[in-house]
Amino acid sequence: MHVAVVGGGIVGVASAYELAVDGADVTLLERGSLGAGSTDRALGGIRAQFSTRVNVELSVASIEVWDGFEERFGVDIDRRRTGYLFCTRDGDTADGFAEQVAMQREYGVESRLVAPDEAAELCPGLQSEEFVAGTFCPTDSFADPHLALQGYAGAAREAGVEIRTNTPVAGLDPRESGVRVELAGEATEPIDADYVVNAAGAWAPRLAETAGYDLPIVPHRRQTAVVEPERPVPESDPLVIDADTTAHFRPERDGRALVGGHFAEADPIVTDPDRFSEKPDTEWAVEAVERAGRVADYFGPETRLAGGWAGLYAVTPDHHAIVEESVPGVVTAAGFSGHGFQHAPATARTVAELVLDGEASTVDVSGLDRGRFERGESRMERNVA
Repeated sequence: MHVAVVGGGIVGVASAYELAVDGADVTLLERGSLGAGSTDRALGGIRAQFSTRVNVELSVASIEVWDGFEERFGVDIDRRRTGYLFCTRDGDTADGFAEQVAMQREYGVESRLVAPDEAAELCPGLQSEEFVAGTFCPTDSFADPHLALQGYAGAAREAGVEIRTNTPVAGLDPRESGVRVELAGEATEPIDADYVVNAAGAWAPRLAETAGYDLPIVPHRRQTAVVEPERPVPESDPLVIDADTTAHFRPERDGRALVGGHFAEADPIVTDPDRFSEKPDTEWAVEAVERAGRVADYFGPETRLAGGWAGLYAVTPDHHAIVEESVPGVVTAAGFSGHGFQHAPATARTVAELVLDGEASTVDVSGLDRGRFERGESRMERNVA
């Protein structure tokens, strides 16, 4: 079976690898360079503290791969296991935390509720008097997305995947037997495949339209600032998220920190994913540091901006991915709403199963079809930043 995978981010490359090791003949098509879409701009978080069962299941199955990544792929992804700490000032959110932890622990996740004083022990700079409750999972972590992508890409090539970069896809033409992939640019000779995987991230709706189906995925711009705090952030600190405002930070090397969050009343929708500013806005960066300062006292008025970047979230209405066979011969894996990097290993397995077996067995993703919105069966993922 010949499978064409469109999209050279980590979801596409990991899917190509899993398909190839299961015996498929795979061609991966990427419009630019590998990771140039969203993967190389990801924060690199790997966590199991989600609010819905399917996302927890995707996390658990993915973490099993992340835990053995270096041994399996021969690449050190600079993974740091300092945990994730969610904090809230709101009593209703705290009640939701309790329900989430109970659900997460059903899947073996080591999350737990923490009182403000214990949260301050986990993060010494925390403004603990601000909060009423938190959750912490010591096995949550973060890693280098670029290194992880390179690990998958090397293994994919060894498994026989043909990786073609700088090869934009003009459209898909599903036929009675297979799908014709029309190419743009200099490489205009079409490719005939038995299956196509649409893993194009923020560009996935465009590709879907050419194949005759719609995807409720909208590109949203998200920003990260690299800062030199007024007081160095210890490398042992967890990744801290203010669940009420989405302000978050994590330690970098040499006392620096990555700071982020989305604070505008209206979400900044990107109408053209080919054109958006890749540098953080100065006004946003100032607000992000101010809000981080309300979370932890590392970020005072002497905090300096040292750099940063902006990237795209491919967002669905309920902040869950769409993983399905959308039309005969075309499998979609897109719309991860900011958690595509960490869920890539489990997603790749489910994609291979959908293509080769006709149904997924690693994780039941039947509820992640796009028809859930028409059926009124979507459920909002609350733990997003």
